[in-house]
Amino acid sequence: MEGINVTKKEKGQVKKVYAFLKKISPALIGIAVIAAGVFIGCFISFYVFGGSSGYNSEDLSSSDYSSESETSSDQACSVIGINLHGTVVTYIPNHAEGDSFFDYDQTSSEEVTWSIEDANLDPDIKAILIEVDSGGGSPVAGEEIAKAVKASAKPVIAVIRDLGVSSAYWAISSADKIFASANSDVGSIGVTMSYVSNVEKNKKEGLIYEQISSGEFKDSGNPDKALTAGEKALFMRDINIIYNNFIKSVSENRGLTMAAVKSFADSSSVLGEKAKELGLIDKIGGIEEAKAYLNEVTDGEPVICW
Repeated sequence: MEGINVTKKEKGQVKKVYAFLKKISPALIGIAVIAAGVFIGCFISFYVFGGSSGYNSEDLSSSDYSSESETSSDQACSVIGINLHGTVVTYIPNHAEGDSFFDYDQTSSEEVTWSIEDANLDPDIKAILIEVDSGGGSPVAGEEIAKAVKASAKPVIAVIRDLGVSSAYWAISSADKIFASANSDVGSIGVTMSYVSNVEKNKKEGLIYEQISSGEFKDSGNPDKALTAGEKALFMRDINIIYNNFIKSVSENRGLTMAAVKSFADSSSVLGEKAKELGLIDKIGGIEEAKAYLNEVTDGEPVICW
């Protein structure tokens, strides 16, 4: 077999190519490693966040009843679930997102009313379910939600879990049907503006409150200033107005006389059975009993979407 003849010139060229490849090989290896890393990263991102085998938002359910009622995306929603949890406020400020000092245990009336209005515009939605676990909050927020519930063309069912008191009860008092556990706290029809005074503490610490205001009542309620008789009378005037508005609203929403509501509106809460006896709720039960009722309202097994 004949060998391959290589000239000296060709040998020199081969040596140069070899030396060049040897020189750039670390760079080639680095590029290969980076390319492999990018490929693996894309694969992991797709698998975990976008692939059919990874997690998606539907796998994450909240700690409330919605976790029991979560449905797969291929089922059409027939009932919209709304959570009314924590302090009831009129709105949640924009800065709340990402603010570690903000109290996130709140529900705003603007969110709840929007959800109710949106559900009424959806032809597939047959009813609205509100899950309540709140000690109350703003009377205005409670009133706004109650009005939206009352105005709903679709039935609204409320389920009180641990707490459904004060403005949280006001909010759902106009629901078509209210369920509560025998152990739920319900009612607490009353108003408060109480606060802790720092006046005596400031005296001991040598602090003096310097009032610089344009009117007699501008600094009313400042905890560092002694409350005058006139200021207290002013607060009690407003408290009584809100209190009577609360009683009137519950009276109208629950079909009770003003006198009947006033007879037990001492700001105390009552447990489920007593609440039913007073007419504050309709049935003893929780989410399962509410779903059974929804089964009648929606003409079939309710598909609740939160």
